Amino acid sequence: MPVERVLLAAPRGFCAGVEMAIKALSWMVRVFEPPVYCYHEIVHNQVVVDRFRAMGVVFVDDIAEVPAGAPLMLSAHGSAPEVVAAARAHGGVVVDAVCPLVTKVHHEVRMRAGKGYTVIYVGHEGHDEAVGTMAVAPESVRLVEKVDDVLSLDTPDGPVALLAQTTLSHDEWAGVQDAVRQRFPEVWMPGRSDLCFATTNRQSALKAIAQRADAVVVIGSANSSNTLALERVARSLCSGPVVRVNAVDEVPTDLTGLVGVTAGASAPEDLVEAVVARLAPSGGVELVDVTTEEEYFPPPRELRELMRGLTGAINLALGGPGLSGNLLADDRSVAASDVLARELPV
Repeated sequence: MPVERVLLAAPRGFCAGVEMAIKALSWMVRVFEPPVYCYHEIVHNQVVVDRFRAMGVVFVDDIAEVPAGAPLMLSAHGSAPEVVAAARAHGGVVVDAVCPLVTKVHHEVRMRAGKGYTVIYVGHEGHDEAVGTMAVAPESVRLVEKVDDVLSLDTPDGPVALLAQTTLSHDEWAGVQDAVRQRFPEVWMPGRSDLCFATTNRQSALKAIAQRADAVVVIGSANSSNTLALERVARSLCSGPVVRVNAVDEVPTDLTGLVGVTAGASAPEDLVEAVVARLAPSGGVELVDVTTEEEYFPPPRELRELMRGLTGAINLALGGPGLSGNLLADDRSVAASDVLARELPV
C-alpha cells in the first residue's frame, strides 16, 4: 500500500544558530563581490553548502587559503582561538558566525582551565565544534565519547569539570555523564546544560512519532552530528525502516503506511517540503508539535557594524537620510529558509 499519512515532527530543521549563520552569509554574498570565503562549512548540510558555492562562496579548511583582504566568515561550529586570530590578521572583513551556545562552552572551558581544572569534554573526535572547543585549552581538555573512555582516563591531580559538545544526543550524553559522576563525585558542571535546546527539542519531537510510524525519514547530511543523533533515536524506537536522506531523490519509493519525517538542525524547510511531496501521503500530513521555539540569535556583531557603516555610506552618497535605521532591522522576521529559497539557486 502507498504512504497513508506523514507524521511531521515539530520542531524540525533550522535552529536559531543556523538561522543566524545562514542569513549572515547571505548578506555577505550580497554586499561583497565574489568570492566570499568561509572557514569550514557554514553549517553541516550539503544542500546548503552547495547553494552557497553556486553564489561564489569558497569554503576552506585553512585560513592560509584565503587571499589577503578577502571577506571571510567563520562557521557556526566555532573556531579555535588561533584560527580566529589568523583570520583577523589577514586584513579583510571577518564575520564570526559562531553559535552563541558554542561560545558559552568555549567560555566555560577557558574559565575552568584557568582555575586549574581538568575538563572532561564529551564530544565526537574530529567534529568541527569539538576541535574548536578543545583548542581553547588543549593541555587541560580530555575528550571522551563513551563510557569506556571515562573509565580509562588517568586520574587528574586537581578538580574535574564536565562539559559537552552542544549537538550530542541526550541519550548518549546521559550515560557518559553518569559514568563521570560515579568516578569523580565532586565534578563541576554548569548550572545550565551545554546540550543545545534545539537538538533536544528535535529529539523529543521525533520520539513522539517514531513509535507510531511504520518508517522514519531523517533529513540531513552525514557530517551533521545532530542529524546522526536523530537517526540513532529513530532506530531505537521505530520497528520499521529508518532512512537518512540528504536530497529528495534519495527517498525510497517503497515506504508504506505511516511515515515519520524530521530534519536535522541544518536542513532547509524547502527540502522537507520536497520530501513530503515525494512521499505523497494519501491521507495528508499530521503535524506532531511538542513545543514552540521562540529563540532568536541576532546577526554577528561584525555584520551589524558592517551594515551600519553601509547605511551611513549610502545616506552620504544620496546627500541625506535616504535610509533610516539599519539594513538588518527586519532580521528577526525573516526566515533563513526563505532567504535560501529566494536568493540562492536550488
